[in-house]
Amino acid sequence: MAKAAARKTAPAASPSVERRPALAGRSTSATSVKVEVLPPAERMSLRAPEASVAALSKALGVTLPNKPKTSASKGGRTALWLGPDEWLVIDEAGSDPLADCAKVSVLHSAVGISHRNIAIAVTGAGAAATINAGCPQDLSLDVFPVGAASRTILGKTEIVLLRTAADTFRVECWRSFSDYVFTFLSEGSRDAAV
Repeated sequence: MAKAAARKTAPAASPSVERRPALAGRSTSATSVKVEVLPPAERMSLRAPEASVAALSKALGVTLPNKPKTSASKGGRTALWLGPDEWLVIDEAGSDPLADCAKVSVLHSAVGISHRNIAIAVTGAGAAATINAGCPQDLSLDVFPVGAASRTILGKTEIVLLRTAADTFRVECWRSFSDYVFTFLSEGSRDAAV
């Protein structure tokens, strides 16, 4: 009887929910290229008129770029120019760019997209050839230098592409297309190795 009473008074275990990143831990390697899913990061889609850029740049701690195909990075935070009034802000340092923008009263629209996107790194001598298996952009260093960023396509899906080093790219895509993008890049890496 005492055991039955103890069972009735013991608190029930709380249900727990764990969000697992899409494709977590997946990677593939070929002779001259490696394709791997990057760790989760904070992301924000930012829209703002020219008059708001200085205040937002100050709040974010990184100068928002104002030219096509450019990016700016500082302290683990990167801002990629996507259009005349549009940026993708990625924070890999564990800070929240949305919270930083919330402190600013200038006109802007900031939307958290951390769980919508995933990032895939493509590294090695064959990285550009791997991406060019499905992306029409000229990825030569003189046309697409380190720091270059662009919203483009890979196969049948939209991606945001950032060159982080001479032989390293960050491919951002929606998580719903992540398996397709990862598989496409994996196949491209095998072709680039030939």
